[in-house]
Amino acid sequence: MSDPSHPTGTPRPEVPRITVPEQGNPVSPQSSTLGPGDESIKPASRSGKPFLEVPGADSRGNSIDEKNFQSPTSSNGGTTIAHASAAEISDEEALRPDPGTEEDFRVEDNRFAFTPGELNKLINPKSLPALKALGGLKGLEYGLRTNVTAGLSLDETLLDGNVSIDEARMKLGAYKGRTQEEGIAPEAPSTPEDEVPPVQLSEQAFADRIRVYKRNTLPEKKAKSIFLLMWIALQDKVLILLSAAAVISLALGIYQTIQAQKHARQNPDNPESKEAHVEWVEGVAIIVAVVIVVVVGAGNDWQKERQFVKLNKKKEDRTVKAMRSGKAVQISVYDILVGDILYLEPGDMIPADGVFVSGHNVKCDESSATGEIDQIKKTPADDCMVQMMAGANTKKLDPFILSGGKVLEGVGTYLVTSVGVNSSHGKIMMALREDVEATPLQVKLNGLAEGIAKIGGAAALLLFVVLLIRFLANLKNFDGSADEKAQRFIQILITAITIVVVAVPEGLPLAVTLALAFATTRMLRDNNLVRVLRSCETMGNATTVCSDKTGTLTQNKMTIVAGVLGKHLNFGAQSEGVGKKHNEMPMNEINSKISDEVKALLLQSITINSTAFEGEEEGKPAFIGSKTETALLSFARDHLGMGPLAHERSNASVVQLIPFDSARKCMAAVVKLPSGKYRLYVKGASEILLKQTSKILADPSATLSEVQLSGSEVEAIENSIVSFAKRSLRTIGLVYRDFTEWPPRGARVEEDDSRQAVFSDIFKEMTFLCLVGIQDPLRPGVPEAVRQCQKAGVFVRMVTGDNVITAKAIATECGIYTDGGLVMEGPDFRRLTKNQMRELIPRLQVLARSSPEDKQILVRNLKEMGETVAVTGDGTNDGPALKMADIGFSMGIAGTEVAKEASAIILMDDNFSSIVKALMWGRAVNDAVKKFLQFQLTVNITAVLLAFVTAVASEEEQPVLRAVQLLWVNLIMDTFAALALATDPPPADILNRPPQRKSAPLITVNMWKMIIGQAIYQLVVTFVLHFAGGSILGYDLSEEHKRDELSSLVFNTFVWMQIFNQYNNRRLDNKFNIFEGLHRNWFFILINVIMVGGQVMIIFIGGAALRVVRLDGPQWAISLILGAISLLIGVVIRLIPDPVFKKILPKAMYSDRKTPDLFVSDDEHRFEWNQGIEDIRHELQFIKMIRGGRLNSLKFKTKEIKHRLLPLSKSSSHQPPGSPDDNSQIPPPSPSSHRRKRSRSNSAFAAAAMVPSIVAGSVGGWSPIEKPMEGGDRGLPIPASREPSQLSREASDHSVTQVEKSPPATGTRTPPDTSRGASNEKP
Repeated sequence: MSDPSHPTGTPRPEVPRITVPEQGNPVSPQSSTLGPGDESIKPASRSGKPFLEVPGADSRGNSIDEKNFQSPTSSNGGTTIAHASAAEISDEEALRPDPGTEEDFRVEDNRFAFTPGELNKLINPKSLPALKALGGLKGLEYGLRTNVTAGLSLDETLLDGNVSIDEARMKLGAYKGRTQEEGIAPEAPSTPEDEVPPVQLSEQAFADRIRVYKRNTLPEKKAKSIFLLMWIALQDKVLILLSAAAVISLALGIYQTIQAQKHARQNPDNPESKEAHVEWVEGVAIIVAVVIVVVVGAGNDWQKERQFVKLNKKKEDRTVKAMRSGKAVQISVYDILVGDILYLEPGDMIPADGVFVSGHNVKCDESSATGEIDQIKKTPADDCMVQMMAGANTKKLDPFILSGGKVLEGVGTYLVTSVGVNSSHGKIMMALREDVEATPLQVKLNGLAEGIAKIGGAAALLLFVVLLIRFLANLKNFDGSADEKAQRFIQILITAITIVVVAVPEGLPLAVTLALAFATTRMLRDNNLVRVLRSCETMGNATTVCSDKTGTLTQNKMTIVAGVLGKHLNFGAQSEGVGKKHNEMPMNEINSKISDEVKALLLQSITINSTAFEGEEEGKPAFIGSKTETALLSFARDHLGMGPLAHERSNASVVQLIPFDSARKCMAAVVKLPSGKYRLYVKGASEILLKQTSKILADPSATLSEVQLSGSEVEAIENSIVSFAKRSLRTIGLVYRDFTEWPPRGARVEEDDSRQAVFSDIFKEMTFLCLVGIQDPLRPGVPEAVRQCQKAGVFVRMVTGDNVITAKAIATECGIYTDGGLVMEGPDFRRLTKNQMRELIPRLQVLARSSPEDKQILVRNLKEMGETVAVTGDGTNDGPALKMADIGFSMGIAGTEVAKEASAIILMDDNFSSIVKALMWGRAVNDAVKKFLQFQLTVNITAVLLAFVTAVASEEEQPVLRAVQLLWVNLIMDTFAALALATDPPPADILNRPPQRKSAPLITVNMWKMIIGQAIYQLVVTFVLHFAGGSILGYDLSEEHKRDELSSLVFNTFVWMQIFNQYNNRRLDNKFNIFEGLHRNWFFILINVIMVGGQVMIIFIGGAALRVVRLDGPQWAISLILGAISLLIGVVIRLIPDPVFKKILPKAMYSDRKTPDLFVSDDEHRFEWNQGIEDIRHELQFIKMIRGGRLNSLKFKTKEIKHRLLPLSKSSSHQPPGSPDDNSQIPPPSPSSHRRKRSRSNSAFAAAAMVPSIVAGSVGGWSPIEKPMEGGDRGLPIPASREPSQLSREASDHSVTQVEKSPPATGTRTPPDTSRGASNEKP
């Protein structure tokens, strides 16, 4: 394909091959002189600064400037240092190492001309002098031992010989004396005619290249070792207190034991001397329990970190298009090497730094790398060098491609110069290395755990004070030695501390982490790659899904099944029969029925005006690119006799390419014909193209001739469009127009290239060539998935770029469109007022002919109405809507890199059914946490009350459950139960309930019912056994052994009640089958076996260490029966109606958490401040996290979003929402906007400080609270007597904000509104 940067027919210089070095002398650059027309080479940015200059003191563009640059003085008295002009900087200066980077400039046995450090000087900052110092593009090609047209050789292994930088600089001679028009830029690489078989790379492949320049990967972030995690876990303040107390207890115990043994030797006949002296055992047991808690907690964290490393590897891997050995191939982003030739296409995320080789109208967004918000147009490196050597102004030329940037438009290729840690994006990523953030649920639970810990701490402090007073009061009556008194005091301290240990529910955040880690790993099997962890739990409460059509609901395997060629020729596939016309010619007869001239025209229209290329998929030859384009190319190959694509393209001389744009819904190419004329081919949405046509191809079977398009012919084409749409076919139009010269006389030209015409000036008076209908069948299982969503209370909407008839047909087939639903077109929808949208959206099921901006408007309104919104998108322009949604789903196969980056979950198979799986797992995560919370609170309440009451009642200040026993209970409830309850897979009926509201309380009435009921039962059983067990069971409690038996029985019963209660907590509803799905959760069964085995071992061999004795058969029977009764208690509790229990429960325990629906109304410019004070109170309540060492170390940053109160400044409150400064891309705060970081200006305390202002303002007569509309946010129902289409038209009539479109040009005709439409996908 020809490059547009030079006229056709100019002889090209031979591209130097890496094996034949050119000889010559380096040419010194001429001095910089500015001609009068040089300023038009490239436009400046909107800020007036050159594109290579970034606002701020540290301008990246200062090294490139004109000769007479004066040193300005800044307004604050600072000094700006002026740099020499690009032409004046010496090669040595341009490549001088920056301080601290000297190591990058040293490479042993370098087989290439350049070091990684020298190549980095191209980019940081962008430097044309550095490019010149490396020999320009030709020097880079030679020095990197690559080929800009064929790419790297697949046979490359170890390289022979060396290349010097001086040899590379000799290539500058190719630029001397040239002009831009002479065509120095290489031809863009195209796919070869013959398919190259796949080459197996040897282990030595690219060995030298990888050794010198490294791979395109960042070194793995060093994971914390298990020992470091154990040390972090031990930093918990409570565990430190407990460990200190245990050490003191151990020291005193050893001292007591030594003293007792000494006393026994002195008095061997004393009966006490014959007893075993193990006073040290309790201290050892506590230390062992602490070690177990630390090891288990650290082990969980270690496992979780490893899972996230695996997920991140999968998340960041993607394929890119590259040229190797002259063949277009798809390679992993990790396999990109310095010297590779990569393709650039709209929507691509640039994976490595490089230099632009050639292409058409490539513009990039480099804001993520440089901060410059303008689109930056790229100039081929050879053109830049030609102008630089000629002494022209190079200030506005930019041939540099920055990694991390995005391709906004255009197509082209570039040469990779830096990868991995050497690339600009790699350096940024190495500096940013993020820690895992807490999800909103984790933050909520951290707050809850903090509250519980405070209550437990207060109880422990009260207990310590009470016991200490009693101890001091009885001290004079105590006969023991001093060390025994000390031991007694230490036991009091240990008891109090242990209550804190039991009360601190550290298992809560652990449960969320485990549930999320388990769910994300399992979701990957269901083709959901979770990029943002919080989205997993948010998805469980999604209330509406806005889905794309193409590729998500349909298979995205497009084939042409019908069409109209010229005036009269209708054709169709024989298998496609629904609504088929009787006069359709079979498609396999087209080739023989049309003339060679028309066939050549049709072939060129399809092959040249396309970005798809030939390649391989799963080892088979295939077209790679947009599915619409590949369908057209397949049609050309199968029915028009098209040869190899590269051959067809090499015969054409392309002078301008206009890439696809979703705003104009078409793409175009201009070709120079052998006759000297120029032909413009346009392909795109049939309705858009039909408006701009004035002629039609007369007879496809005869020589090429055109006739004027009559009204009846326009009507016939419109009828075909409607007919195809009713058959669920996508319609694509092909039109063309001939010109005698290029750019055409009277047409405007692009500012930065006078050889390219402005598309809007030439896109008129076209000739209609062909209309095709493309079939995209529904994915199997989509109707069932839609039904499941609707059953789960999730409203499914289709948002598509297709016309309204096609969209409605597909939506009906899916089950999305139902009777009484509303179908609207994007242009009508965006013209509605805010109130009209609120009325229509609840019934809106299909939004057809919509732009990405329409999707964004819909998502914003749904969020303002309190919905939790999931959105699917695949295009670059879908990015804002994906970011704005609560959960953004991007397409793993068809999605652009920008869309994937903006999304929270990637659908690896692009299938709508995977969204249902995500919904199920999201609910499973929320359920798992609630199950564990229900279990945790039951044990907390019981254990704390039990320890407190029995310790106060005991004469020896000892609770019925000793410290070491409470630690075992803590281990069970914190860790084992978290593991067991967090791994329940979602049951089949999890979708048979509506989603939870955003404001729903964390602990429901049903959960409180089970928590309080079980806690009462456990307390009653334990108190009865402890205080009345001796008399009931006939034990003589004057005997120490019997007292120990009763104490062991109480402990054993308490633990078994927890084990059985765990089964109760497998259900959160009032159904009785608590064993449902148990056989599928082997993890739950295994953990229960461990818990039961551990308890049995403790009773049989725990002995003095855990202060237990062996129990006999009847005692085991009592323990097990009383434990099992908790299952029956669970049945009784479930029988109590929730409304009855709700009446006796304090309202604060179950009331909704009020969250404000805070937004600016478009038409009334007023703020709604619903429950602003409540929001502040909620924020203060959860402001801090639990003070656990392990949790703090994981840096769970509190980023739960509290909704921003809009600043009450004049500039913001009185600014019309439609004004240019209005940031319409950012959604208004909503209860679920969990993605924004908090700054000091909108922290909880700033919000609290505003309260007096609000109150004072209301006293003065200004009310910040406005009542919502009657009928609520969802608006009033639409009267049945009015048709949706009529309502839509009436609504659009009221709008005065929509800019009227310019009338069509003379000789064009506008089809009726009902058939307008097009896809946002590239045709």
